[in-house]
Amino acid sequence: MMSQGALAGLKVLDFSTLLPGPMATLFLAEAGAEVIKVERPETGEEMRGYVPRWGEDSVNFAMLNRGKKSVALDLKDPVERARLLPLLESADILVDQFRPGVMARLGFAYNDLVRINPGIIYCSITGYGQHGPRHMAAGHDLNYIGDTGLLALSLGTARTPVIPPALIADIAGGTYPAVFNILLALRERDRTGKGACLDIAMADNLFPFLYWAMGEGQAVGDWPGSGDALVTGGSCRYRLYPTADGGFAAVAALEDKFWRAFTDAIGLELELCDDNVDPAATTRRIGELIAAREAAHWAQVFARADCCCSIVKSARQAMADPHFLERGVFEAELTNAAGDVIRALPTPIARPFRRAAQVTETAPRLGQDNDALLAPTGAGGQSTRSNP
Repeated sequence: MMSQGALAGLKVLDFSTLLPGPMATLFLAEAGAEVIKVERPETGEEMRGYVPRWGEDSVNFAMLNRGKKSVALDLKDPVERARLLPLLESADILVDQFRPGVMARLGFAYNDLVRINPGIIYCSITGYGQHGPRHMAAGHDLNYIGDTGLLALSLGTARTPVIPPALIADIAGGTYPAVFNILLALRERDRTGKGACLDIAMADNLFPFLYWAMGEGQAVGDWPGSGDALVTGGSCRYRLYPTADGGFAAVAALEDKFWRAFTDAIGLELELCDDNVDPAATTRRIGELIAAREAAHWAQVFARADCCCSIVKSARQAMADPHFLERGVFEAELTNAAGDVIRALPTPIARPFRRAAQVTETAPRLGQDNDALLAPTGAGGQSTRSNP
């Protein structure tokens, strides 16, 4: 029997845009929930218009919204808003990503909806949360990681400041906390019959990434700076070393057994192997040795030594890696209206809990489900969900 997913039978109303909310609802959809995007007419959510284009919409939109449904209506129009009533009454989960107060002005605040749907789990994802001195401030990922001290731990130099390669706040501070708090709220609803209002602040949720910096700073007064801590480049055991052909060796030989294996493998002189004596000299010499040979040579050396060292891969190389291919990481495919096919975005939903997806899936066309899901114009709709 084909799995419907662990969340089969649950309905999600998705008012979110761009990245944190859409990725969260993608995870829910992958686990079997019915996800209905609520979009504005004509243009839809912002991500549809991003480049590069892939068919009618952006490839970013397609990657984040496969397997969902779409309704398009003008939320500023009270007649149009009324058409959402059946969905609001029957939804199990609502996800929004507006600034604080926007949903309330539309009449969709949690206190409004809980009167018609006591079991609803209402998840709001914002940068700074629903209250606090900065709750109305505009921001993006770089602002959130900058405000929480995370960015300061690995800034690069004044001449070459480093922008992190991932949107840490959006995904790690927004998407993941939203999903696991929604799952916790569902578990609590099973016990109590009551829904919940979840205030997911991306900036708040970054502090677990600073556990070691907070610990060292508070316990011994040693607050790490940029690039000077154990795992941010301050140790010769945990660094990136350029190879002869422009590649990079990712050296993470922190434990002594891996460090000994690494230093033996590269032929580091015995007097430099104790990195407590002259760390700078040890770092320089490792850099010279790694820079003398090409990345392919070191890939073989590190594989034999099994020393927590590897060669940095490009995204293209990683997607062709036999390890990930054998594990089926990229088995799902995505197609568009023109019939083009690419690999779909993998999700962290374990196989026993995933729905049995089609081999190839698409993102929804804007408003494709209006007729099937929305009440007719002028109709308020009847409740389709009994109280849990």
